[in-house]
Amino acid sequence: MRNFLTNNREELVSRCKSKVARRPRRAATEQQLANGIPMFLEQLIRTLAAEEDDKPADSMRISGPSGGDSPTLSEIGVTATAHGKELLQLGYTVDQVVHDYGDLCQAITDLAFERDVPFSIGEFRTLNRCLDNAIADAVTEFSCQRDTQIARQQSLDAAERFGFLVHELRNALGTATLAIHALELGNMTVGGATGTVLKRSLSAMGELIGRALAEIRNTASEQRQTFSLAAFIKEAEAAAQLVAGAAGCAFQVTPVTPILAIQGNRELLLAALGNLLQNAFKFTHPCTDVALRIRESDQHVLIEVEDHCGGLPQGVAARMFAPFSQHSHDRSGLGLGLSIARQSVEADFGTLTVRDVPGTGCIFTICLPRHALP
Repeated sequence: MRNFLTNNREELVSRCKSKVARRPRRAATEQQLANGIPMFLEQLIRTLAAEEDDKPADSMRISGPSGGDSPTLSEIGVTATAHGKELLQLGYTVDQVVHDYGDLCQAITDLAFERDVPFSIGEFRTLNRCLDNAIADAVTEFSCQRDTQIARQQSLDAAERFGFLVHELRNALGTATLAIHALELGNMTVGGATGTVLKRSLSAMGELIGRALAEIRNTASEQRQTFSLAAFIKEAEAAAQLVAGAAGCAFQVTPVTPILAIQGNRELLLAALGNLLQNAFKFTHPCTDVALRIRESDQHVLIEVEDHCGGLPQGVAARMFAPFSQHSHDRSGLGLGLSIARQSVEADFGTLTVRDVPGTGCIFTICLPRHALP
């Protein structure tokens, strides 16, 4: 067998490549083959040579014992684990890892039959042992790397969801604190407009906590409804006026056509708009104004938040909605607000975009399907 493999090495590799090329969703690449069949074939030849020379220790070092019962990886094990890792990185599945080595076994068997080359039982046992160990090590590494990737992604997803919750709770708490401060300074009752802002902020915190608990219990459900755009904007305006006063900025709001309506999760959309307004007041230059404008077309409603932050640095607009992304010297937050806002808007079939006005500021636009009140 050793002489047969040595003399027909290129033919066997070519046949394996051909089999791989015919398999659905699989293309043979030099990267994929680097630690695969060619190297395994060379190690198999060396293993057979060591056994012919009666050097069992060398044979075990190259290919490992039957059943893979060894505290350390053999040479075949090392290259097989690298092969399994590469296949995962290339987007392949675990069954394709096994097929790679099966292709070689079939190619050897077919070519030996065509050329009427007999193998001894001992040689077949060595071939099967090498294949078995290589497949086991490749699949083990593939599975280990895949599980690590899944665990890492799950951890990142959990951290992102937790960050979203903390960010929204902080915003609601900040609005509630401002409302309480305003009530104290003005010696007002909670029955007025400022008291309403406080109540809504507390209600929003309760909603956020309730939603988090529902997600943990896997019973969270979307609450979509059609509601008045005018009332929605008025509610956002009431909370924003408090922030505007604290920031010393002017706040302009355009009138809304009474019949206009939008559809979606009202609380999440309100939180998304609140995020945009809070960002606007946070970054707009002192003694400038922030504008909340409503525009409409035949099919859509556009909610625009315009500030006077001086414009965006080059390339920032494309990265602004990435989670945990911060683009100013202010690091008081988590860099999640815009990502949260975009997810909330997109969940209701809308879009959230930003347009830079160089030297002046930027305009964030929520675009949602237009509806009408009955």
